[in-house]
Amino acid sequence: MRPARPPQPRGSWAPPPLRPVLHLVARMLLVLGGFMLLPAAVDAAAGHPDWRGFAISAAGTVLAAAALLRATRCDLTQGLSLRQAFLLTPMAWLAVCAAAAVPLYLSALEGLGGSITNSVFEAVSGLTTTGATVIYGLDTAPPGLLLWRALLQWLGGIGIIATALAILPTLGVGGMQLFRTESSDRSEKVMPRVRQIAARILVAYLVLTLACAVAYALAGMGPLDAVAHALSTISTAGFSTADDSLAHWNNPAVHWIATFGMLAGALPFVLYIRLMQRDYALLRDPQVHGLLGLLALVILLLTGWLMLHDRYPPLDALRHAALNTVSIVTTTGFASADYGIWGGATTGLFFGLMFVGGCTGSTAGGLKIFRFQVMAAMLRVQFLRLLYPRGVFPRLYGGRPIPDEVVGSVVGFFTLYFVCYGVLTIALTTMDLDFLTSASAAVSMLSNIGPGLGPVIGPAGHYGAMPEGAKWLLCFAMLLGRLELFTLLILFMPRFWRG
Repeated sequence: MRPARPPQPRGSWAPPPLRPVLHLVARMLLVLGGFMLLPAAVDAAAGHPDWRGFAISAAGTVLAAAALLRATRCDLTQGLSLRQAFLLTPMAWLAVCAAAAVPLYLSALEGLGGSITNSVFEAVSGLTTTGATVIYGLDTAPPGLLLWRALLQWLGGIGIIATALAILPTLGVGGMQLFRTESSDRSEKVMPRVRQIAARILVAYLVLTLACAVAYALAGMGPLDAVAHALSTISTAGFSTADDSLAHWNNPAVHWIATFGMLAGALPFVLYIRLMQRDYALLRDPQVHGLLGLLALVILLLTGWLMLHDRYPPLDALRHAALNTVSIVTTTGFASADYGIWGGATTGLFFGLMFVGGCTGSTAGGLKIFRFQVMAAMLRVQFLRLLYPRGVFPRLYGGRPIPDEVVGSVVGFFTLYFVCYGVLTIALTTMDLDFLTSASAAVSMLSNIGPGLGPVIGPAGHYGAMPEGAKWLLCFAMLLGRLELFTLLILFMPRFWRG
């Protein structure tokens, strides 16, 4: 008779196997190192010495990634376990952000080069498509640096789409399981299907970016400006090549191109794939209806407000209202004017819009439209039950019942979001920042918008003057918002690391 196995200690330390996680991180770093050669070539062609920093960073990143790739070779056909998937997302983003900050640190630009804090802040802001900057003097910045900032946003945007479609629905974060598709299944059977979806999304992303760049160029932008703003527009990020953002180009054509480009980036990219197959689900999607309805209402109200107070003529009022409203709701952060001087009512309006966000499966951040729709459906049922206690009222989203697990996840996400928002706001006020700056910075970072409100970080300001401690806290907030809160905070639970 075999002796019984001794009981294992409860809650023993058993971290998930890291080899597959590190192997995937190495692949991402390898791609990032290759992209560093583009700004190096641009700076070399312009005769700017920053090309050396990009070349050194590229060589170092590629060599380190290649060594890690070789050391962690493994079979990935079985996919990742749940804990490995939770671990991969923050590890990948942290590693890529750290590597992306190296060429910024080696830059000769005043206020950025030689500062670890500012370099990391700029890299995190770019890759999370937040668009908050610590740089002043963008109009005279080296071309390679401007291109690198834009590339970081563009790469971050496609990474966000992949995370939202392939990882978060499987993990059930914040109600994302409502959008579970073939791309979020980890089984071996659907891997060819996953690759097809990823390839088609990349094609859609490239086509939209190219079309946006051509449109900007035809509207009068220079080649670098057009490319950089196209990369920033479709990724709904907000980095510009000018300190005044899009106000630098007082051109209606440029502003309308940016408005429709930001809107295109904030729509679900899976629906673009279906549109390629002549399936017009884009016109029937409840998220799209909700986003377009909200934007139309706010733009009309804001246009009327600007005309009533003689801020602009009717067409200019419509243009500025549309661009700045779409920019805030889609969490891009472009600005065609300093809306902070439009009055207290508009400041309050934009502060409220900072919480909204675009559609899930897009590059936009924020709470996301679908969560507001799920909450509205839940509240509707609660009110009806008060009126008719014996009635049966299903909670519906897009004509289909909403599972209880989705409702619970959405409510939990809302609760955690506002708890984090409150804690961040209070923490920032302890660093001698005024309440408007602290409150707007907290929501701007959690929703990955970029500019805040007030004279310091408003659309006419930047984050360069913020205390160093505040910048590191805001870096954490950007990653927290981009990774949908739970994916990052779960790593701080001791239970996660126990077998």
